[in-house]
Amino acid sequence: MGMIKNREIPLIVQANKLQSYFPDSKYSVRQNILVWKGYLQPTYLSPKYLIKVVYQREKHPNVYVIDPKPLVLAEGKSKLEHVYDTDKQHLCIYYKRAKEWNETKFIADTIIPWTSEWLFHYEIWATTGIWHGGGIH
Repeated sequence: MGMIKNREIPLIVQANKLQSYFPDSKYSVRQNILVWKGYLQPTYLSPKYLIKVVYQREKHPNVYVIDPKPLVLAEGKSKLEHVYDTDKQHLCIYYKRAKEWNETKFIADTIIPWTSEWLFHYEIWATTGIWHGGGIH
């Protein structure tokens, strides 16, 4: 008996799961690209952050903080920690080469919690100037 290979989760299934977890969120699926926007609040004391996830089939999801913009920088810092682009607020939430995410995983169960964790560590960094979120530079 052969092994069952994991299959890529269709974009609309990804979108529907995101919508079920975040009923007030918005999404579109066009030309093999899922764009999702929703609010995350890493703690009860945190502000709400408007997040955009852009996921194109056969590529990695890209995560952006849309609001607030710009994000506050820690004192003495000129750029955000663990981002691909400070101006675009394009977050680095996992190390792609480690293959921590692939198209057989739900964005709602991986990318979104990782984004919330990034925001949590961002808030500490913005106050202390020390990044406690780990990661590879």
